Amino acid sequence: MTDPDITAQAAPAPTEQPDLTAIRRTLGLILLVLLTIGFYFAKEVILPLLMGTLLALTLSPTVRSFQRHGLAPAVTATALVLAFALIVGASLLLVSGPVSGWINDAPQLKAQLSQKLQALTSSVEVVKQASDQVDQITSGTADPAVQKVAVQSPGLLTVAVGNLVSILATTLVTLVLALFLLASGDLFYVKLIDAFPRFGDKKRALRIVYGIERNVSRYVLLVTIINAILGVVIGAGMWLIGMPQPFVWALLAFFVNFLPYIGPLFGAGLAAAVAIVSFDHLGHAALAPAIYLAAASVEGQFITPVVLGRNLELNTVSVFVTVVFWGWLWGIAGGLMAVPFLVCLKVICDNVSSLGTLGSFLGEISAVPETGDP
Repeated sequence: MTDPDITAQAAPAPTEQPDLTAIRRTLGLILLVLLTIGFYFAKEVILPLLMGTLLALTLSPTVRSFQRHGLAPAVTATALVLAFALIVGASLLLVSGPVSGWINDAPQLKAQLSQKLQALTSSVEVVKQASDQVDQITSGTADPAVQKVAVQSPGLLTVAVGNLVSILATTLVTLVLALFLLASGDLFYVKLIDAFPRFGDKKRALRIVYGIERNVSRYVLLVTIINAILGVVIGAGMWLIGMPQPFVWALLAFFVNFLPYIGPLFGAGLAAAVAIVSFDHLGHAALAPAIYLAAASVEGQFITPVVLGRNLELNTVSVFVTVVFWGWLWGIAGGLMAVPFLVCLKVICDNVSSLGTLGSFLGEISAVPETGDP
């Protein structure tokens, strides 16, 4: 008979299985980091493609509605894209005149601002003078044989021309891509669904595509209406207190409010600077930023959360984090694209069971039911 002790010693020790969940999470984190790096360096290529797709998703329900009445998608798409370009171009042209005037008069405006805020900036001036004295002392004791190298930054005109060329190229690619997507009708939807072999996957893909289209177009429409109302309110308020060019302030408020959180702060700061230069008394000048902030606060804290919360089911925390992340990654353009991207992600999470936890986090914060003591 075989000794059981010898048999136990001869049996191989069981090998530990690798933790597949930990491996998947690590690979997912690595993929996320690589995608972030790729998005950062490929901004010039990816941004117009995303903006064109967003514009196409926004206008697709309108194109489909006219198609049901017998109008070809190419005709409707061309008319809508041209109308969009003309409206945005005309609005920017109206705003560009006063804004360019403010930029040209920036030195004079800065001098007037410093003169009117002399009492408030006196302490800052003392610190600046002390810093200049320290610089003079340190530069005076430096070795005269050591050469100083000054790096000359590009001029303002060079930077402005470069930015203008980049903006025009991005706008052109955006409009052309949106035109092609809209003119193709449902062709790309059909190709996307055909790429899935199983019928259940086809249904899920179709549900995701139409959900993204519906929610993105709803978001853009609602935000456009809200911003238009906000612009009218701010423009009327600026007209009441005697601010110059109240119509420009209405258009400016409409455009900058597409950038959540940061846009209203920028508009209020600009209103404060122009008001201080335009009015004789600081009390009168304080009315402009106060009106701007009051209207933007009511819109941002009450109207927009209620309207978008009921229609898109997004919570404020997820919106804020998304805006901060994309603003850090792509600047102003990233901040503008943040919420539509979040809307698309929420629709995908709601239709993919493995992403249900992320979708629950992005959704509205519901009340936690009360439970008894443990």
